[in-house]
Amino acid sequence: MSNQKGGVGKTTTAVNIAAALAQDGLGVLLIDMDPQGNASTALSITHHEGDLGIYDVLIDERPLIRVVQECPDVRGLWCAPSTVDLAGAEIELVGLSHRERRLRQVIEQLYAALDRSRRPTPDYVIIDCPPSLGLLTLNALVAADEVLVPIQGEYYALEGLTSLMRTISLVQDSMNPKLTVGAILLTMVDGRTNLAAQVAEEVRRHFPGQVLRSTIPRSVRLSESPSYGQTVMTYDPTGTGALSYRSAAREFAHRGAGGSTPSSAASDARTPPASTTTEQGAAR
Repeated sequence: MSNQKGGVGKTTTAVNIAAALAQDGLGVLLIDMDPQGNASTALSITHHEGDLGIYDVLIDERPLIRVVQECPDVRGLWCAPSTVDLAGAEIELVGLSHRERRLRQVIEQLYAALDRSRRPTPDYVIIDCPPSLGLLTLNALVAADEVLVPIQGEYYALEGLTSLMRTISLVQDSMNPKLTVGAILLTMVDGRTNLAAQVAEEVRRHFPGQVLRSTIPRSVRLSESPSYGQTVMTYDPTGTGALSYRSAAREFAHRGAGGSTPSSAASDARTPPASTTTEQGAAR
């Protein structure tokens, strides 16, 4: 999940798409790469000073399986949290070898470790990026197969999107040729205004094959849910926000985006690979 423009519902989209996929029986690992840690908060994942998080994985080379925790409200959803230390990772990564590929390496190591132990691997890995282009976002783009771009239904939406597309093109050319734009999702759509319809029409005209039919409306419940440490999928499961994100998640999955969903995955998705809580869980 990436957009260099802030305030477009990126983290809200990351946690709710992740929760919707998990509620449909898939195993999902969400990696919180934003130093603000809002995705971790929304999933009720502890990420206080001194807790292990994605910083320890990227900088201190801790195994990813050691830092992830299961979301208490959504079975089958796991999170590698962001901690306050991640704010300094941009500077620390500069002096490290393979600095832009470290996240990709640890995800590959996680899959290899789970395969060796014959434990189920995540069907989806969702990476919530910071709203800027730096080494944390670059790590995410190098690690990802696809980018899901949330954009706000407002006048300046295409401006930020054009800049992100240039960045993705540069990453494709130099570091990750398999990277694609999997989908574009319109968020914070106010259906009462002509502007929202005009923006949607303009975005679909520029990116006809990538914009999801599902859109996310403005919703008080969506805004409230993180303050209760929940996604809207559990906070208000029958509200318009939850229904819209569930529709978007299913549309995204049916497009074949984000990874494979083998027939055995749904039955295994709710079984964590780690048997002890002292390791702070595992990816699934």
